[in-house]
Amino acid sequence: MVERRITRTEVHAALFHGEVIEDYPDDRPFPSALILHMSDQTPVHVVAAYDAPAEWVFIITAYRPDRRHFEADFKTRRQP
Repeated sequence: MVERRITRTEVHAALFHGEVIEDYPDDRPFPSALILHMSDQTPVHVVAAYDAPAEWVFIITAYRPDRRHFEADFKTRRQP
């Protein structure tokens, strides 16, 4: 996050106010999801996993999506 200049505040906002754009229910050891949040008109993607019994959220990664990999809505992956 630090190398990508993404703040904890942006990740927190994504978790609480973002939109799940991809769901990975079969991920192990915990199900995870790709979340999109617009932070000051700048898109942020956060991949997080949730351990329901312990009520813990694990941040896997956070990055700023680009138009090379995503459509203009930053929700839809571009086809190779």
